Amino acid sequence: MSESLSESLLDVVPVLPVVVVDDIASAVPLARALVAGGLPAIELTLRTPVALDAIRAIAAEVPEILVGAGTVLNGGQAKLAADAGARFLVSPGATPDLLAGLADTGLLFLPGTATVSEVLAVLEAGVTEMKFFPAEVSGGVGFLRSVAAPVPAARFCPTGGITADSAPSYLALPNVGCVGGTWIAPPAAIAAGDWARVTALARAASSLRA
Repeated sequence: MSESLSESLLDVVPVLPVVVVDDIASAVPLARALVAGGLPAIELTLRTPVALDAIRAIAAEVPEILVGAGTVLNGGQAKLAADAGARFLVSPGATPDLLAGLADTGLLFLPGTATVSEVLAVLEAGVTEMKFFPAEVSGGVGFLRSVAAPVPAARFCPTGGITADSAPSYLALPNVGCVGGTWIAPPAAIAAGDWARVTALARAASSLRA
């Protein structure tokens, strides 16, 4: 699935694993565990000193997974992530400078939005797929349902506070392609090297459809 990425990031998996890696040794086995569970995609957040090296390792050793960089805050980070082998980028917001920096990489990206005005600004920049963040505290399912009719061109990957129980409600919406989920790779499971648990959680998430 990840070998020939289409023009849509939202149709790759129903749940995009959002992961923080603190130990570079965890990166490759984590990616393999996700693939084994049927989720061949990962958003690895740029929140730790080893994040770029983790992206580089996954890109080199687990080519069957679509590896992306999350928490991209500026154009410099976007370029570093692209150079490390990221195949897509995700940001928590969408300023004009950040949008330009993301676009300059040539990669597909999901800029973050939380209001109708931000959604319109992203659409004006020529981008129709975006992150809705932080989803739960920004209106959740109700917000996305409300904007579907007046802003039909926008499609979303809601992220932030979503759980295995609430994900189906989001996925049932016509303007949601996937959700971002942190529950698939719990920090405790990563720290313990409990890859069987990650695979089991990924397998359950891979079957979540409306």
